[in-house]
Amino acid sequence: MSLLVALPADEFVSPGTSDFWWPLIGGDSNWALTRPAVMMILSVVLIIGVYMIGTRNLKMVPSKGQWLLESSYDFVRNTIAKDIIGTKNFKPFLPLLFSLFTVILLNNFAGFIPFIQYPTTARIAFPIVLTAIVYVVYHVTAIRHKGGFGKYLGSLTPAGLPGWLVPIMWVLEFLTYFFIRPLTLALRLFGNMMAGHLMLLVFIVGGEYLLLHMDNFAIRGAGILSIAFAVLMSFFELLIQFLQAFIFVLLAALYIADATSDGH
Repeated sequence: MSLLVALPADEFVSPGTSDFWWPLIGGDSNWALTRPAVMMILSVVLIIGVYMIGTRNLKMVPSKGQWLLESSYDFVRNTIAKDIIGTKNFKPFLPLLFSLFTVILLNNFAGFIPFIQYPTTARIAFPIVLTAIVYVVYHVTAIRHKGGFGKYLGSLTPAGLPGWLVPIMWVLEFLTYFFIRPLTLALRLFGNMMAGHLMLLVFIVGGEYLLLHMDNFAIRGAGILSIAFAVLMSFFELLIQFLQAFIFVLLAALYIADATSDGH
């Protein structure tokens, strides 16, 4: 965990979101190249390189490396894309879903990579961009599958509703499809990654302060417990990071499945 919080000897300052602004280039201007931005670029390059090299000489009896790559691909293909979107329609969207899963997972795990130690997706810009990609894909897919933008809007409400309920349901469904879905998709990923990392930082920095700056033995013991709890929660955070990558891609697949369905 990167401890970037300046702690005076007689005062504890709780870390906040401002402590995660790490410009490598710029910072005082209207733009900056930050550590999360570099991590995102490196993660894409790394994923492309690993899968290109790892799949260059495929064998019937896979090596451990080939088995690991194939297992990650099969997980997204069979558990998410095929099961959610369906056997008939899933293949065109598999590259997108697999790319989203690997990129999000690696950038979530960046919180435990030395010298980075911050999940890239805890910066709101990255979840917004990833959500925008999903947003465009499922709306364009729906427009094409439903036969045009007008028919797509008309399909937002299910058939068989009473006439007086149709406009109310249409407004609610319009807000859900065009605003609530993308908003919750981005905020869920961002919120979980930021909250988890901030929680660990508070316990580690607080434990360090109690251990090094307090004279009372009992309070120093509480500092040790705080750091131990942070270590324990770090393993739980790894599980959360995997689940958030899985949930993001799962919801993206659900939205695409809805777009390719014949009914509401």
